[in-house]
Amino acid sequence: MKHRPRKRFGQNFLHDQQVIDRIIASIAPQPGELILEIGPGQAALTNPLVASGADLHVLEIDRDLVARLQHQFQHTGNITVHACDALQVDFSDISGNRPFRLIGNLPYNISTPLIFHLLGWHDLIIDMHFMLQKEVVDRMASGPGSKAYGRLSVMTQFRCNITPLFDVPPESFTPAPRVSSSIVRLQPLKARPFDVGSDKNLERVVAAAFSQRRKTLRNSLRNLLSTEQLLAAGIDPGQRAEQLSLSQFATLARALPYDAD
Repeated sequence: MKHRPRKRFGQNFLHDQQVIDRIIASIAPQPGELILEIGPGQAALTNPLVASGADLHVLEIDRDLVARLQHQFQHTGNITVHACDALQVDFSDISGNRPFRLIGNLPYNISTPLIFHLLGWHDLIIDMHFMLQKEVVDRMASGPGSKAYGRLSVMTQFRCNITPLFDVPPESFTPAPRVSSSIVRLQPLKARPFDVGSDKNLERVVAAAFSQRRKTLRNSLRNLLSTEQLLAAGIDPGQRAEQLSLSQFATLARALPYDAD
C-alpha cells in the first residue's frame, strides 16, 4: 500500500535521483562511521547510506514508515531503526557517546527548534548535512545588517561553520512544497569564535535582543542590562539587535552576572 504523506509530520519525500546522488557525494559516507539520519521517510537517502557500509541509525516519528523501514531492512546488519521524535531524543544515548554525523531532510515546520535542540550535542557531532527551507539556510548564514540575520544566525554561527551547498527545487519532492529548499553543511566548532563567559547568558541576551527586533537594545535588553551597562560594554543602546556582530553579542553575554551552564 502506498504511503500517503502526512501534513502534520511535514512530509515531503525526495525522489530526484540527481539530487540524491549530489547529497550523498557531499556527505561522502565511509564504512564503519556512525551516521544518524533524521526523518528517513521512504529511504531515498537511507538506501545509499546503507550501501556505503556506514553504521546507520535512522530516527522516524511516523509509525507506518517505521514498520516499512524495519521490513525493508530486516536483513541488513548495519542499520537500526528508531521509532521516536527527534525533538525529544537524547542523541548521546543513541550514539553511545560516540562521535557521529547527522543527516536529514528536516520537516520545515520544526526545523528551527530541532536545530537548537541538536546544538546541545555539538561536542559529539562531527558534521551535519541537512535539507532545509532555503529561507532557513539563508538565515543561518546571514550576517549583521541583513533582514535575515537573527537569533538562529547568531546561535548557529557561535557553534558551527556554516556552508550552504546547493538549492533544491520543489519538483524534486512528492508532494512538492511551496518553497525552495537548500542543502547546508554545519561543522561544529571546537571553541567559540569569541569568549561568551557563559553559554546560558549568550542565549539569554540573543533571545531578548531579537524578541523585539524593531526596538533598540535599550528597550529590548532593559530586563537584563541597563543603559549604563550597555555603554560600559562599548555598545550603543540606540542600536538594534540586527546591527550587532558576534563579537558584540559575546561582549553583552560577558556583561551579565555569570550563569553556569
